[in-house]
Amino acid sequence: MSVSLTGFLNSVNRQQLNVLSVRILQNGALAGQWDLNRDGRRLQHSVSKSFTCMAVGLAIAEGKLTLDTKLKDFFPQYAEQDPTLAPSLHPGELTLYNLLRMSSGHDSPPLWAEERASLQEKDWVKYYMSLPLDRPQGETFTYSSGDTFMISALVQAAVGQTVKDYLTPRLFEPLDIQNISWDTSPLGVTLGCTGLYINNEELSRFGQMLLQKGKWNGKQLVPADWIEFATRRQIDNEGGPDWSQGYGCQFWMCQHDAYRADGMFGQFCVVIPGKNAVVAINSHEENMQAILDAVWDEILPLL
Repeated sequence: MSVSLTGFLNSVNRQQLNVLSVRILQNGALAGQWDLNRDGRRLQHSVSKSFTCMAVGLAIAEGKLTLDTKLKDFFPQYAEQDPTLAPSLHPGELTLYNLLRMSSGHDSPPLWAEERASLQEKDWVKYYMSLPLDRPQGETFTYSSGDTFMISALVQAAVGQTVKDYLTPRLFEPLDIQNISWDTSPLGVTLGCTGLYINNEELSRFGQMLLQKGKWNGKQLVPADWIEFATRRQIDNEGGPDWSQGYGCQFWMCQHDAYRADGMFGQFCVVIPGKNAVVAINSHEENMQAILDAVWDEILPLL
């Protein structure tokens, strides 16, 4: 089956949306593709978070972590208790689950891009854990790249490898994603929250693996129950139409019973289980909702 991209491309061109690459997979086969130039590897921004989530699921399956693991369990040296603080505001008490669903309790989340670029402290785990929480964890969704960096640091502490090295034989190589680049902290921790460079074709394969509940070429790469858990609503959120459908574990819920990995400037891996389809898009465009609207208006009806 072939899906025409004419309507989608007309829509994004009319709105002057800077979309660079599109891949549509349906029923496990390529159903549509388009590239402005070539499908080169690009920074996937926060799509990286969803890959980090896969490392968590694998580490849990191996018994190295649980959703109840606390930061102080692996970083006790940074978890000194300030007696003037309520126990609920100690960052060492943060659980992996609340980091995954972006409910750590910071009003101004640490380790945003600008702060990472200028931070004098090279040990970002130490820095993150020096900041008291503003409210108890688990109450409110606040999007935080710092939370995902801490997830990456937890995985590394638990398994003895960086997230990139841990995922290479378990996920990247089976998906034929070779020789990737993934940026690190000054101390060599995979950023987790951003920094992954892959192309849109490779991103579409990741989406297909998710759609198949972790299976690829007959092999279970990631536990199916983990993907089901991570890609369903774990907390409510507020925002635009596709930013208010709820958040899973490093995945956004979408309209139309879909979910997505999502990166700044319009990197998308949209999984639509009801249509057995994946839509992968790379862009350099600030108006991300307009791109998703074009997917819903011009691609979804054709699936």
